[in-house]
Amino acid sequence: MAKAKQGVRAQAKAKSILSSVQLLSHYYPDAHCALIHKNPFELLVATILSAQCTDDRVNLVTPELFKVYPDAKSMAKADVLKLEKLLSSINFYKNKAKNLKSCAELLVKDHGGQVPQDLESLVQLAGVGRKTANVVLGNAFGIPSGVVVDTHVARLSFRLGWVVTQNPVLIEQKLCELVPEKYWIVLPHYLITHGRAICKARKPACSHCFLEETCPKKGV
Repeated sequence: MAKAKQGVRAQAKAKSILSSVQLLSHYYPDAHCALIHKNPFELLVATILSAQCTDDRVNLVTPELFKVYPDAKSMAKADVLKLEKLLSSINFYKNKAKNLKSCAELLVKDHGGQVPQDLESLVQLAGVGRKTANVVLGNAFGIPSGVVVDTHVARLSFRLGWVVTQNPVLIEQKLCELVPEKYWIVLPHYLITHGRAICKARKPACSHCFLEETCPKKGV
């Protein structure tokens, strides 16, 4: 009996979340990856640089970076000091410069200079964790390998009552259970857009929120 009740509650929760996701898709039909890129390599580099740094800052730096190093082969041969100079306005630029060079070297050595299209291979690259791999697979190749969990996704998932944890790994697992796979790639973009526009960290505009009726306002 207890398991049956749990199953009914889980189904009801999944249905409620799906309705919220559909509302998000209606209000933010143009939500997309904010990192400017032309190909998988550029997205991989930009995502590595975006760790603990704003997308806007990364987008200011990458145009010049990609002029000098347009592909993995050229970046693999880069002088680290020159890379550091190009990245000097990025947080932790010295460490990221080393990671980019190492990452490019591995791409050339093990993948013919191309960005691999599987999670296991991507996370073996320098500077790449599961989150970065999910970003690249989803936005460069259209492969739904998981849900990208950044600060906005973690905060809104908790505040909306979708999850009861603030651990990114557990949040991703739970969202993958509750949200249909077809939304895995775009869901983070919906939540990021909503987090910036309405559901802000310090002062959410609840009276203007189309999700207010189903939001328990956890974390507010």
